[in-house]
Amino acid sequence: MDLKYKVERSVEIQAPRETVFRYFTDSARWAKWWGAGSTIQPHPGGKICIRHPNAVEVVGEVLEIASPDRIIFTWGHASGQPIPPGGSRVTIRLEPAGAATRLHLLHEFADAPARDEHVQGWRFQLSLFANVVADEVFADAAGLVDAWFDAWALADHQARDAEFARIAAADVRFRDRFGLLHGLEDLSAHAGASQRFMPGVRMRRKGEIRHCQGVIVADWVATSGDGKELMSGLNVFEMTPDARIHTVTGLLNMPPSQ
Repeated sequence: MDLKYKVERSVEIQAPRETVFRYFTDSARWAKWWGAGSTIQPHPGGKICIRHPNAVEVVGEVLEIASPDRIIFTWGHASGQPIPPGGSRVTIRLEPAGAATRLHLLHEFADAPARDEHVQGWRFQLSLFANVVADEVFADAAGLVDAWFDAWALADHQARDAEFARIAAADVRFRDRFGLLHGLEDLSAHAGASQRFMPGVRMRRKGEIRHCQGVIVADWVATSGDGKELMSGLNVFEMTPDARIHTVTGLLNMPPSQ
């Protein structure tokens, strides 16, 4: 089979390779990516089925699988158009990118029109895949955000140190209008200072978080010990692939000009 036309694409996914590769060995996860009813048999000769929400069905056969490095399978349409079953080949390779994963896609075709029909499809599907994996890795994102805000209210430095160490990376970075911090020690000391200068102040999340591929946005309000609202704002959290807080940027809601 002469497959001289190619789609190639690389994306970075905020998860370890072993986590990403599970989506090629587990039909439930495979279906989370492709759609309900999609299945994969993760062994050479195993069948794959992809059922898109628009009722287009792709079928194929696993040619090679080596965890957590690569999977190769044929790709064709059950209808025979635009690609007959077995008429193209997909290779997905996973490489470490620090603690994250670099995914390399190669889809090889027999003709240019079929190739051209898949360029935007893979652009969309790999973005969707990155989000599906991230949704699993950061399933407790709201809990981590709440723990972050709660830690700032801990007056006991040992308890505060321990909580920040539990939820944040050792090289955590934080910046807002009042702080430019690097590292757990710097962060905890700054949070302690906020309690000394504003005893009883607490921050809490307001509303639902928004999450995309390891970046979390959360609104917050800060209240005094008697419950009076002092200020409000928005935090942008960037997570590590092992679901720890790495970078936080705080944006204060400024009052409207008079």
